[in-house]
Amino acid sequence: METPGSQTSLHRANLERVVRAVRMAGSLTQAEIARSTGLSAATVSNIVRELKERGTVEVTPTSAGGRRARSISLRGDAGIVVGVDFGHTHLRVAVANLAHDVLAEESEPLDVGASAGAGFDRAEEMVGRLVRATGAAPGKVVGVGLGVPGPIDGESGTIGSTAMLPGWVGANPAKEMSERLGVPVHVDNDANLGALGELVWGAARGVSDLAYIKVAGGVGAGLVTGGRVYRGPGGTAGEIGHITLDESGPVCRCGNRGCLETFAAVRYVLPLLHSSHGPDITMEQVVRLAQGGDPGCRRVIADTGRHIGSGVAMLCNLLNPSLVVLGGEIADAGELVLAPVRESVSRYAIPSAVQRLSVVRGELGARAEVLGAVALVLSEMGDSSVLAQSVPKS
Repeated sequence: METPGSQTSLHRANLERVVRAVRMAGSLTQAEIARSTGLSAATVSNIVRELKERGTVEVTPTSAGGRRARSISLRGDAGIVVGVDFGHTHLRVAVANLAHDVLAEESEPLDVGASAGAGFDRAEEMVGRLVRATGAAPGKVVGVGLGVPGPIDGESGTIGSTAMLPGWVGANPAKEMSERLGVPVHVDNDANLGALGELVWGAARGVSDLAYIKVAGGVGAGLVTGGRVYRGPGGTAGEIGHITLDESGPVCRCGNRGCLETFAAVRYVLPLLHSSHGPDITMEQVVRLAQGGDPGCRRVIADTGRHIGSGVAMLCNLLNPSLVVLGGEIADAGELVLAPVRESVSRYAIPSAVQRLSVVRGELGARAEVLGAVALVLSEMGDSSVLAQSVPKS
């Protein structure tokens, strides 16, 4: 029988610490495992040997700093996880193994706000189809991460914002999808998942304090402090789109006036170009025209960047992140939008908050949220469940 503080209990805890480090990073050398877990090199070496004998990890030759090393990753057949991203206008699903290899991915148009039930039906069908396409048995799915474009109540798990997702009020996505799929489901908003995606796979790798700013149908921020997403007690941390920039400005869907969202979200930005570029212009076209030198599109993108920067400056004064990652279609404009963001941040944030700040474009593009949903499962699943699937060889 294991007792707290016993050698057996300590050994089990060390096994789980190593599995967690590898699970979150995808692959690490033994030296990196030792640094991230605080365990000695000898202890890590022994644990890796045991995990390899169990069939939990794979060890492959690599190099680090010009020297030979061994890369440790979870076995590809140790289990699979699923990410589901409900955007305002799309549904995207990705299936990955515990070694961070994406095995299948697909996206299709969907009016998410119309009906929660219709969205769940489509997600259930797509998840089943993609899991079957990987050839994995349904029992290998260890969890599903699910993102929605609105705030989730941290205690009840329900969506309660009538302004954000009117067709989803009172829905409990985790409970609904868990009952449909028969596996644990973890839910978060799209900005938080974008932050997780960039943290694990993209521009924020190795960064412990950052903000991911998603600019799309709305404007939201995913906040990471100390390497973990900060959600707040009610689950609404990061609603940067509802910072007031002009109390006499346009009425926002939240009921206030002059929110950042009314100056930066796609639904407010595109109408600025309707008279000159037609009513059907898209943000993708605006970015492409701006990159080609179109003066109107360049001006709109620059103005939007400055507004985003004003909101980011307030965030930096409060949280002092070391990195801000810009996501959403407007991020594809690169320096045309990033330079104005930095200009406003430098103007309105206190110098000490700007001194070590980097503002960059996200690396994952439209995939940030669905990969973040995969990362959410990887961060929430218990390491004991991974160990339980393998036993030491006799």
